[in-house]
Amino acid sequence: MCTRYALTSPVEAVRSYFRADGVESYPARYNIAPTQPVLIVRQAQTGGRELALVRWGLIPSWVKDPRACSTLVNARSETAADKPSFRGPLRHRRCLVPTNGYYEWTGRPGSKQPHLIRPRSDEGGHLMAMAGIWEHWLGADGSEMQTMALLTTAANTATASIHDRMPVIVNPVDFALWLDCAPGSAVPIQHMLHPASDDVLEILSVSPRLNNYRNEGPDLWRVRDDVTGAKLI
Repeated sequence: MCTRYALTSPVEAVRSYFRADGVESYPARYNIAPTQPVLIVRQAQTGGRELALVRWGLIPSWVKDPRACSTLVNARSETAADKPSFRGPLRHRRCLVPTNGYYEWTGRPGSKQPHLIRPRSDEGGHLMAMAGIWEHWLGADGSEMQTMALLTTAANTATASIHDRMPVIVNPVDFALWLDCAPGSAVPIQHMLHPASDDVLEILSVSPRLNNYRNEGPDLWRVRDDVTGAKLI
């Protein structure tokens, strides 16, 4: 599962990288957790791409009471097309989730070590896109909520020692195809639902303060240097 990630690039850089409009302000976030507002890129109704803020944790449109619904943070890409909660969004409401890296943990409970898994290349400021799906929930009282879930796949060789799953990473050349839901089918994007190449990502150990989702800020990316002591990556 992917249950924490970061988006530290300025919103202007995100708009440029994804060629998307909208959302004038979004703070640097080093410790994004489920149920929090997150930035996604999706196809705009008027054409082109738009940035939007939604809640992380998909609520299916047919749910009557979101408070009684489990938080659907991740969707397994191998079975999403068959699951009632995910098959509609996978066909009609795909999105890209901007990130500068996601986190996984090693170690025992009480002494967990977090690791930042991010693009090896710093092109675009270490930005990349995780594959997502989003949903629009409308309550009987007129209340509305837009939510999203990340699609996951088997871990590649480079990350398998930390966790057996990883987010599906969408290459920039495939952004348009991923976001094009006009066909109303998941068939055109099935070939994208695979692990990232082993040479795409790097793994960096970061501060254990990240274990608490309430902690935030660049100090969470302070790593240990045997010569100079702690430093920011």
